[in-house]
Amino acid sequence: MRQVSSKLKQWLEGFNKHMETLVKNGFKPTPSNAREALAVLTFKLVTHYPQIAWIQDDMINAPGFAIPVRIYHPAVASRLPVLVYLHGGGHMAGSISVYDPICRKMAHATKHIVVSADYRLAPECPYPAGVTDACQTVKNVWSVLDGRNLKYQPRLSIAGDSGGGALCATVAHLSQYDAGVDIKHQVLIYPSLDYTMNWKSIEENATGYLLHKDKITWYFDNYFQNAENRKAASPYHMDFTSNLPQTFVITAGLCPLRDEAFAYLVKAKAAGLRTQHLHFDDLIHAFLNLEDLIKDECNATYEEIGKFLNH
Repeated sequence: MRQVSSKLKQWLEGFNKHMETLVKNGFKPTPSNAREALAVLTFKLVTHYPQIAWIQDDMINAPGFAIPVRIYHPAVASRLPVLVYLHGGGHMAGSISVYDPICRKMAHATKHIVVSADYRLAPECPYPAGVTDACQTVKNVWSVLDGRNLKYQPRLSIAGDSGGGALCATVAHLSQYDAGVDIKHQVLIYPSLDYTMNWKSIEENATGYLLHKDKITWYFDNYFQNAENRKAASPYHMDFTSNLPQTFVITAGLCPLRDEAFAYLVKAKAAGLRTQHLHFDDLIHAFLNLEDLIKDECNATYEEIGKFLNH
């Protein structure tokens, strides 16, 4: 029988009871309370993070929209490779501010210059705005680093969690055919990879494990507002060629998105890509945002990402 980690059990039971009470009292999901919930969760449970030598905000001037970014350089005197990070939040929540502690940890663990993108969110800016911003960040990251006179190696990797993982993988697939973009690695952390939602794990883990099936549906309905072909927009259903980056996928056993990540790895391996998989059978979705409850597992995740990117 599958069981959630004993480190999470009490917190998760309390969270579920709290949500039951809210619903009984008339709670309805809105973009505002979704954003607030992710921010509060992260600020309360990711409380220890390293000092980074140089952190500054900047803008990537892309056609139609200037994309805010936050740059983390852990060793200003060194020429380090670059990692573009795309935060999670179901395409509706999250920001560079909410993900600041996670990006600090990512920069420290990977010894990369991390560029965190504040891409546009639904429902105000539905699909494909987030994809456009993610692609433009990857295309123009060198110009913003040059504008700051930062030392770097021209070696690019990308990473993202949950909805940010969806954007990360989408950028990787689209970039297969763009000679001007060279992505060495992608790191997909409990990623959303198939918007059709036809997976056993979505039913198995439909309720009780932080990310509910109904919430995923709500996220996607806000993201896709113009009758788009959701299958065609899903990274899992895009082309897999040898031009994709080396791929590291991190999954949780009690996450609704688990099975599509497993299946994505099978396709990546079949395309001849170097892949790596880190799986925690007793954890839930968004576990990096719950770090104070599961420090060992989060530390192991950052450590393995660092090893993969620096292989």
